Amino acid sequence: MKLPLKIILVNRLAKLFGALVKGFSFIFHFLFPKKRFTIPKQSEPLRASKKETKIPKIIWQTNYTNRVSLPVYCNYLFNRIISPDFEYRYVSTEDRLVFIKENTPAHISEAYEKLTDGAAQADLWRMITLHHNGGVYMDIDAHAVWPISKMINEDDEEVFLLNKEHYTNYFIASAPGNRFLNETINNIIKNIQNKKISGGVYDLTGPTVFNDAIGEEPVNYRYYKITCIQGSFTNEHFQYIDKPRGKWTHVKKEDLLKD
Repeated sequence: MKLPLKIILVNRLAKLFGALVKGFSFIFHFLFPKKRFTIPKQSEPLRASKKETKIPKIIWQTNYTNRVSLPVYCNYLFNRIISPDFEYRYVSTEDRLVFIKENTPAHISEAYEKLTDGAAQADLWRMITLHHNGGVYMDIDAHAVWPISKMINEDDEEVFLLNKEHYTNYFIASAPGNRFLNETINNIIKNIQNKKISGGVYDLTGPTVFNDAIGEEPVNYRYYKITCIQGSFTNEHFQYIDKPRGKWTHVKKEDLLKD
């Protein structure tokens, strides 16, 4: 696959800038260990949109808190700057549950409440939110490498992200009502009901379920290097600075679901 040179250049520059931010942040948080920055729950576009699209111009993100370290906040700012015509919405752990209870049948909210891990909850929430509202979901440590408006065409129903192995769920762009998201939601609910925990979060609610829903069906996708990448600005230490070992990889499989 031939990759656009100008986008790869922005990718590399973002990684370089992010590495500088991370390096400085070790010093910053050593000197100011309690200092945190607040990601707003909602921010209007920085400038008016020039193009109407089926996929709403909303960036959705969630985290265990919006009081974040400097690198996570810089990651947020980078996304705002590179896609200034997008609205931004941060959804807290508490607000995720409220939204799901208000907008889904009881069996879905009941299944959601059985999940004990924040990442697994976010996996299901992002599918429900995008299926209901549409927009662009990105993990809190992910950032676009090119203006999102230039990567989404007017008639696109979805833009999924392909990495080296499969479609990933850390970036999903979709119009409301996408059938692949609906299938993913249904399969996650089945996995929860059947207590399918042997493969951990990845297989219970994560990319495995998303890829199974897509199967061999043709979808609109982009390669991750020219779309959205993770970890340029932040890492596990800074993302979970107030919640050590809070990442989903540290959760025991047997603790993923409430009895």
